[in-house]
Amino acid sequence: MLTSAISQGGFDFFNLFCYYLRMTPEERELLQRSVELAEENNSILHAMRRSMRLARIMSIIYWVVIIGSAIGAFYLIQPYLESIIGIYGGAKDTMGGLGSIDGIKDLLNGL
Repeated sequence: MLTSAISQGGFDFFNLFCYYLRMTPEERELLQRSVELAEENNSILHAMRRSMRLARIMSIIYWVVIIGSAIGAFYLIQPYLESIIGIYGGAKDTMGGLGSIDGIKDLLNGL
């Protein structure tokens, strides 16, 4: 009866209401249990969605802290890195000048 009312292409409220009035107590109990299970599932799904949203927010905060601390560390170390690069460049120029025998003779003559 119920499936015939729905399968005819529309929702027939009158037939559904009549079917509900003719329900046996066992059928009403099953219907009530189904409604309770649906409400419980709905609350569980809402809790899952809330926890997923919180996990996503915490993940974003985690990555912002990681990337922000890396940028901050680079900002703090930048003067030291520039001085090390300058020293390396100066040493490279000095070693480049000493690459030939004439450069070593010039260095020794300068002393």
